[in-house]
Amino acid sequence: MTMARRDTYTPDTLLAVAVRVFNERGYDGTSMEHLSRAAGISKSSIYHHVSGKEDLLRRAVSRALDGLFGILAEPGAVRGRAVERLEHVTRRTAEVLMAELPYVTLLLRVRGNTATERWALARRREFDQQVAELLRRAAAEGDLRADIDLRLATRLLFGMINSIVEWYRPERDAAGARDEVAAAVVRMAFAGLRTEPGQARGEG
Repeated sequence: MTMARRDTYTPDTLLAVAVRVFNERGYDGTSMEHLSRAAGISKSSIYHHVSGKEDLLRRAVSRALDGLFGILAEPGAVRGRAVERLEHVTRRTAEVLMAELPYVTLLLRVRGNTATERWALARRREFDQQVAELLRRAAAEGDLRADIDLRLATRLLFGMINSIVEWYRPERDAAGARDEVAAAVVRMAFAGLRTEPGQARGEG
């Protein structure tokens, strides 16, 4: 029976188990023995797929980061007024977070104790900075309210999106709930951020 399970294990299924254990126990609190027991295979079988625990961590956070950075290359993120691009990035970030929930959850919890964690934190900051730049451009184009501090707006926007990992449970939500959550994030955030129609170009 053990051999059958071992034969059917793949790097992706092993990664899914590792991410679940990392999120439950914390990366620092997880040993290869914990991963071996959770996967139901020997430690030597795990080493057949990966070089070790940190290799699994890098693969996991890379999956989350690839999803996030992929958003920035989408047509909706590179065309149009900055505020429209920002809304697209906000909605898609929420969607990716929910679609890759365990992986993004792990990314948001890394603390910088290893080289992989420090790399992941640097990449996260790079993504955040690109979104913050869109906020600045939208403000410069007159599409965001002038009485809102941009640094505060950036923190609140990321705070709202990132908080989804604390309560969203895909197994409990009906079909279409992911779209509803993403749309609600955009509506709630930009109802407070956008200028009134016509104000962006000094009309009325």
